[in-house]
Amino acid sequence: MNDMVNQVVKRSIRLSFERAAAHYDAAAFLQQEVARRLDDHLDGVNIEPRRILDAGCGTGFGVSLLRARYPRADVIGLDLAQAMLRQALARQRGGAWEKLRARLIPNTPQFQALCGDLEQLPLARASLDMVWSSLALQWVGGGIAGLQAGFEELRRVLRPGGLLIFASFGPDTLRELRAASADLDGHQHVNRFIDMHDVGDALVHAGFGNPVMEMERITLTYADLAALLRDLKQIGAHTVLEGRRAGLMGKSAWRRLRDNYEAFRQQDRLPATYEVVYGHAWADPARTLADGRQIIEFRRHPGR
Repeated sequence: MNDMVNQVVKRSIRLSFERAAAHYDAAAFLQQEVARRLDDHLDGVNIEPRRILDAGCGTGFGVSLLRARYPRADVIGLDLAQAMLRQALARQRGGAWEKLRARLIPNTPQFQALCGDLEQLPLARASLDMVWSSLALQWVGGGIAGLQAGFEELRRVLRPGGLLIFASFGPDTLRELRAASADLDGHQHVNRFIDMHDVGDALVHAGFGNPVMEMERITLTYADLAALLRDLKQIGAHTVLEGRRAGLMGKSAWRRLRDNYEAFRQQDRLPATYEVVYGHAWADPARTLADGRQIIEFRRHPGR
C-alpha cells in the first residue's frame, strides 16, 4: 500500500472510530470478551511492568484490566481517534475502582491518553516495559510486510526484556459474510486477515524472541443480517482496507447478500465466526536452534 493510499485508508479508519465512540461499548461484546481472554493469558507471565502501552485502546476497557492487574504501573492508552480517547478518559476517571485506588495506593499512577498511530508511535526508544494490543493490529495496512513494520515499531519502544502481548483476527474471521458477498459486485466487503503462522514469522523478523501463538474461534449469532451489519457499523469495524466499494450497496445487491447469508442459518440464528489469534513475545535475544532457526510455539484452543 503506497503512502497516499495508506493515508486515505487511515483517515477512513479514524473517522469510522470517531463516529462509533459514543455507542461503541453497547455493541462491543466480542471486543470486551477477547480483552478478558487476553488478560487471562497474563496469568502465567512473570513480569512487573512499570510503564505499559495499550496500543489501540479504544474506549479503555483493556486499560481498566491492565490497571487492575498492575496497580503500580503507569498506563498509556494510544488510539487514532480522539473521541475514543475521550471515552477512555471518562472511564478511568469516573469509576468507583479509580476512587478506591487513590485511597489505597499512595501516589497512584495516572492514566495518560495519547492520540497517535501505532505504526508511528510518538514514544522514545526503549521507553516501555510492556505493550498490550487487543484487536487493533488488524487495522495495520500493507499485509504481512505492513504488520512486520508495525511489530518493528513496537519493538523499538520496548526495553530489553519487555513484553509484547496482543490479540488480532485471523483469516476465518467473518467467513460467512465473505462467502455471502463473494458474487456481489467484484469488490471486497470483508477485510483479509493474516494467518497465525505468518504473524509468528513477522514477530521473529521484527526482532522479537520466543514468540508463542494461539488461536481460537468465537461464534456470535444474530436474528438477521441487518443486526450483524449494524453491530459492525456501531463499533466502527465496517471499513475495508483494500479493494472496497466506493459507494453504497444497491437494493438488488443487498437482497442477494441477505439471501446468500441465509444459507448459513442454524437453529433460527445466523452465525458470525471470528478467528482470534493471541500472541506474546519478548524484546530480548531469541531462543534458537543450532542451525540458527528460531523456535515459535503454536497452540490451538479446542474451544471454550
